[in-house]
Parts: sequence; structure tokens; C-alpha cells
Amino acid sequence: MNVFEKNSNIFNLLSEGISEGIIVVNRKQEIVTNNSSTEEMFGYDKDELIGKTLDCIIPKRYHQNHSNHFSSFMEKSEKRKMGNGRDLSGLRKNGEEFPVEAGLNPFVLYGNTYVMALVTDITDRKNYTQNLEQIVQERTKQLTDALEKEKELNELKTRFLSLVSHEFKTPLSSILTSVTLFSKYKDTEQQDKRDKHVNIIKSKVKQLDTILNDFLSVERLESGKVNYSIEEFPLSKLVNEVVYDANMLLKAGQNIRYPDNIDAVLITFDEKTLALALSNLLHNAVKYSSEDSTIKILYKVEKEFLILEVIDEGIGIPEEQHKYIFDRYFRAENALLNQGTGIGLNIAKQHLENLGATLTFESKENIGSTFTIHIPKNIKTNY
Repeated sequence: MNVFEKNSNIFNLLSEGISEGIIVVNRKQEIVTNNSSTEEMFGYDKDELIGKTLDCIIPKRYHQNHSNHFSSFMEKSEKRKMGNGRDLSGLRKNGEEFPVEAGLNPFVLYGNTYVMALVTDITDRKNYTQNLEQIVQERTKQLTDALEKEKELNELKTRFLSLVSHEFKTPLSSILTSVTLFSKYKDTEQQDKRDKHVNIIKSKVKQLDTILNDFLSVERLESGKVNYSIEEFPLSKLVNEVVYDANMLLKAGQNIRYPDNIDAVLITFDEKTLALALSNLLHNAVKYSSEDSTIKILYKVEKEFLILEVIDEGIGIPEEQHKYIFDRYFRAENALLNQGTGIGLNIAKQHLENLGATLTFESKENIGSTFTIHIPKNIKTNY
């Protein structure tokens, strides 16, 4: 009777509530104990794996290399992941192979050295990622075919496709990770962990929606298919909605200071255009500002204009790049590590100017930026 049989109740208590497979082997690579998740994953009956070597759950072509890696690992006796970036495969009892992730942790018990492996079946994740990559590749090809018809856009085409690939894959990868982790938290007391990943998913979906709206706005502006609707609406309603969406993107300690003088303000303008512009300015302020910073929205009236300002304490824009900031696809050199398309400011400015409004800014690097929307009290539009 081995030490794990003597302490089976303790091992079961610690391991049976875990969805990952847990396998403990000795120096001879013999399995001395495992949990039921392991048996289910590899297709074995209860206790059927006990006494077998690891070779029974590893594809035959890997046996020789695995034996050498295992011996080297036992000598070093350090916690690590298996594979070091290589794809790993497990072997079920019926001969079926499947992708796995495995972490190894050596330990000593009663003078004997063992290794505990934590094994995860990543079949669903692999399939989802492969399908996702195929969809992105197909969509990228479609965009390439369309853009190649316009010779004068050759340079923009390359940059545009690169943006699409990066801007979509990053939030989608975050969504995939959260969905994968979400499924692991099944106990009632883990609701806070589930809530965390639900909020991440909501935030990333909102980010994707914003990117799609930016691209659609570019298409409408270039094709001339822009329809504006000039109506009177409460400014507070619009600001509330924009701030609500921006709050989902806030970093730790960040806050948005709401203007305190707009409750009774009615504004005559295209509501969707103003929402798009203000949303873009707020999202940028959040993205390019640090944690524990304040973003302010100010409202005031000057002569013939209604004025909205978004003020941040962010990284600012280098002075020599001020003249390019409203160019489509341009991104300041100190913002390249942040996610972004370089489209938002360009389309916001174009839409506002189509309605006789303006978008200007002042900025100092490492101090912050102020973006200002001037809306004429008497709106005139050529659209």
C-alpha cells in the first residue's frame, strides 16, 4: 500500500473538485495516484491507471524524448510547464489523441520524490482558435481583394489590413480566455469570479462594436451615404449614455467627472454624430491616461457656440506630431503600444465639420490633452 492509498481521503478531498486532471508519478514514471477527472479525460475506469507508466497516456512517437526530458526534469526538480511552447498531445485508452496543456510540480513525501502533473484538455480552445483564425484570414482576404481595385489606396490597404487583424484578434482572444475560465467556476461561492469575466467580455464586445462603427463611418463618409437628423434633445441624456459606456473601460482608480450644469440644457444637433464624437474622445482619454486619474467633461456657452471639452491627465501628444493627429490611420509615436485604429478622431472631425461644428485640441506630452467641440447655435449643413 503506497502513501497515497493511506491518505486517499485527503487526496480525494483536494483533487476531486478540480476539473483538470491530476496525476502523481514516482521516479520510475509510474502513476501512483490520480483524480477522476484524469480517468474521464483519458477514458480509463476508476483506479485503472494506478501502476501504469506515463507511456500509456502519451503518443508512442514521443516516448523516447519524453523519457529523456523526464529524467532531466527530475534532476533539476523545478516547477515548470511541459512543452516550452510546443504543442502537446495526450493519448486516450481508445487510441485517440487530443491537445493538452500540462504543468509539472516535483515534491518530496516521506523521503521519496514524486511529480504532480496538472493536465488540461484544450480541444475546444484549439478548435475555437483555429476557426477564429480562419474567419479572420478569410475576412482579411476579402478586404484585400476589395482594396486592390483602388490603386491609389495601395499604401492604406496594407496598413488597414494590419489594423483589422490586430484590432479584432486582441479583444477576441481576451473574450476566448474569459469564456474558457468562466466555465471552470461552477461553485456558488465563485460568483465574483464569474462576474469578473462577464465584465471583461462586455468590455471587449463594446470595444469591438466601437471598432466596427468606426470602419462603417469611414465607408459612409467615402461613399457620401451620410444622412444626418437635426433635432432637439437633452444634452444630459446623451452625456449619461456616453459616460455609462466609457465607465466599462475605466482602469483601476480612474473616474469621469460629469458636468454639473447640463441638466436643463437642450441642444439642436445630430444626436448620433455628437455621441460618436464625445464617445471617441472619452475612450481615448481613458485609454491614454494612467490609473487613479480624473477625466473631466466641461460644458459652457460662448457667444454663438455651445462648447464641450474632454480633459485628461494622460500621456499627451508630442508637439511635432500635432499637425497629423486628425489624419486617418495616424497614431502618435508614444501611443503605438496602445490598441487603436487611428480612425476615430478623423471621422469625428469630418462628421462634426459636415454639420458646421469643429473639433480642436491642446496637448502637452506627459501632462495631458484637452479636446474641444464647438457646436454653432444655428446649425447649417450641406448634407
